[in-house]
Parts: sequence; structure tokens; C-alpha cells
Amino acid sequence: MGAARGVGASSDFDLNPAVVLPENRVLRPASVLVAIQDGPQGPQVILTKRASHLRHHPGQIAFPGGRQDPSDADAVATALREAREEIGLPDGAVEVLGHLPPHETVTGFQITPIVAQITREFTLRPEPGEVAEIFRAPLAHLTDPARFRIERRIWRGTWRNYYIVPWGPYYVWGATARILRGLADRMDRCRP
Repeated sequence: MGAARGVGASSDFDLNPAVVLPENRVLRPASVLVAIQDGPQGPQVILTKRASHLRHHPGQIAFPGGRQDPSDADAVATALREAREEIGLPDGAVEVLGHLPPHETVTGFQITPIVAQITREFTLRPEPGEVAEIFRAPLAHLTDPARFRIERRIWRGTWRNYYIVPWGPYYVWGATARILRGLADRMDRCRP
């Protein structure tokens, strides 16, 4: 039996249908902020490069986000708290637009992507213990289905397929690329 998920949900296992996931697995709740900001050439997405010493996803390109704390009221609160901690996003500088379906990672997290518009300028401040770099990438590039490719590598002894959507020197892959692919598919369906 393959991965069973809710309608529209995605997974790091989407491109690996032979993977059998345990029915009783317990996923840890997490949230990320898909923060969109107007830029000189159009809307941009704020992304981070994770610090290389982190236990989960070291050195990878990611949205600001992380594990839900017991004190977080919901997925939105988690995403906003993590963005405040990781990139210095003030609470009053963002308008939440909604959320995308959940995404299951190979590391046992169920991520809720929260989509938000940055409403005013702010100074990006990387949290030195977690974030090596913060950058912006064009939303049009990251949501163009033609920009995505499927690559594969051996992970835990078997081949694993995954999406990538490279931009400049950045290799965007894994959960971040899969979430962006879901957003790209939704936006593509809305285009005339």
C-alpha cells in the first residue's frame, strides 16, 4: 500500500510509488511560511539556506519554518514565529493569504505551508544558529512548471526520485521544491 494522504496533500514519496509507509506512523507537525514580497521585477519568494550543522535538512534551501511548539496556537502561529526567529520578519509586516495542503517529509514531519504577502519592507536578519543565508527568488520562476525537473539519488540504500527547481546558484529540491511544485500546479490551473 502506498502513501495515503488527504486531497491535494503531497509527500517526499510522491515520485516513489513503490515506497510502503506504515499506517500507524506518527508525523510531527510543522509549518513553513511561503512569504511573497513585491520586487523590482515582480513578486519574489523569501527562501533560506539552512545552516550546515543542523540535524534535519542541513545546507538545504528551505522556506522559513519549523516544528510546531506546544505554545503555538496553530499552523499559522508556528510559521509566523519561525519566520520571526529565522529571518527577522516582524508580525505587523505580513498578511496571511491562506495555506496549501500538508506535505509529508522523509524525516517524519507533516508540514503545513502558509502563504503570506509581505506588506512592508523589513530588514532580513538570519538567525545564525539555523540560517546560513536568506535570499529572494522570482515567484514566476519558482511556479513555472517548465522549470521543474525530476532527479534521483540513493537514499538509505534505494533510489529516490525528487523534484528540483534550480535558480541561479541555488539547488532547490526536496520538500521545498515539492511544495513549490504543488503551488505551481495550482497557479497553472488558474491561468487562462
